[in-house]
Amino acid sequence: MGVSKTDLFTSEQNELALVAKAFAHPARIAILEHLIQANKCINSDLVEELGLAQATISQHLKELKSVGLIAGTVEGTSMCYCINPEVWNKVKSRLEGLLESFDPANCC
Repeated sequence: MGVSKTDLFTSEQNELALVAKAFAHPARIAILEHLIQANKCINSDLVEELGLAQATISQHLKELKSVGLIAGTVEGTSMCYCINPEVWNKVKSRLEGLLESFDPANCC
């Protein structure tokens, strides 16, 4: 079996790429913005807020949770979601480092 292309990159590059993929859908951005604005655990009001079907929102929440951007806890019969501050700050730091490393004075 051949070498996976991800093996050519560092773990940090692969992790950032996975997070970037999670950011790559407008519904996920809307979910993250809503969680940030609410600044508390959110459960069923995402359906009303975003106007998407519950199954669609659940799939997007699953994607965000799989990369660790959000955390979910069980509350009764539903899940309660919020931003995972540890992962959020790690991603923020990596993105800032990448974006700030560019020096336009050295560009062709």
